[in-house]
Amino acid sequence: MKRFLQAITLASCSLLLAACGNLKNSDLASNSTTTTSKAKKYETTSSTDGGYSVLLKKGVYKTSPISGLEATNYDNSVDESAMERGLIRVSKKVFSTKDYVIQEGQQLDETTVTNWLGRYSKSNKEGLNLKSNGKTGSTTRNPIILQQIMEEDFYVKSGSSYKLAGISISLGLNSVDYYTKTTDGSEYSTKISLAKRRAFGQKTANTIVSRLHAKKKLKNIPIMVGLFSKTDTDSLVGGTYFSYGTASANSSKISKWNSVNEKTQVLPTVDGASAVSASDESKFTSFKDEIEDYFPNVSGVTATLRYYDGKLAYESIAITTQFYGYLQVQSFAQTVMSRAKKYLGTSSPVEITISSVNDTQAVVAKETATGSYRMHIYGGN
Repeated sequence: MKRFLQAITLASCSLLLAACGNLKNSDLASNSTTTTSKAKKYETTSSTDGGYSVLLKKGVYKTSPISGLEATNYDNSVDESAMERGLIRVSKKVFSTKDYVIQEGQQLDETTVTNWLGRYSKSNKEGLNLKSNGKTGSTTRNPIILQQIMEEDFYVKSGSSYKLAGISISLGLNSVDYYTKTTDGSEYSTKISLAKRRAFGQKTANTIVSRLHAKKKLKNIPIMVGLFSKTDTDSLVGGTYFSYGTASANSSKISKWNSVNEKTQVLPTVDGASAVSASDESKFTSFKDEIEDYFPNVSGVTATLRYYDGKLAYESIAITTQFYGYLQVQSFAQTVMSRAKKYLGTSSPVEITISSVNDTQAVVAKETATGSYRMHIYGGN
């Protein structure tokens, strides 16, 4: 079982969200307002551009106790941010940003989720992964399908306080399960089809809904569950959601599942792959060619694009340089910002990270599709 522990203050959370896009476009926003009562003090960050306000308790950002828990040690590090960002986005289909504020999930604890991520067995009857059949062949063994569980909670104002009014759960489902036949032995893998992920995910979602709604304090809380396909360990981009459904209050299952249309792509494409959008590919190529021509000490330029419902929703560009002087970095960052304005258009937020082999040197970004670009140079004024 792998556990990544992150001590996240509100400020560092803001930086993390900004790295995923920005506060506004990662569906959370900054600035705070305060509600007080005799026993408790609440703060909520103000929201803009359709984002959620974040609920703080006594001025403190609460992290989820299940953050980073995973079923195995084999995971792609880019999946977790894509999984969280996507869960917030899909949640907006169910829990309106106008009516709800958000907090990292607090209803599931570490022990519970650790057991759920395990295989079902005599010693772990709570396990949600398939019982081992004792086989080790890649096509004959029962793979680990459920890799990760994520939770977000949604609250509504109630007098001078807030009350829980909705829960979103994400099930991270392996598209490939990696394993060894002996301790420290060779690595093998089992591919898991989308059809199998879908059937397993829907069944597992209903089991989780039933367990949560069996709790007195949660029986009247709507629960949305999203199904997320995790990528293989070599993928350069995070996975995507393919389905979600909602169980109403007191319901023991989800009766209707909805499709989610998400695609990710890395540019330049490789192995003759076609671009999702020829127009977006052309814009990126023009941007890439011009900055490479202008500065010969650029080692590489790649972009990760995310599409939702067929539209470009976010573009992240990574530029690797061989610059070491502050003036070089500053001049290059200004050129990058100028060319981004010229070529990358106004269809999505953009984040451009400029790095050497060892350090991040600068970031150029715009927080909204039609917003203004901003530049920050690390180690400078």
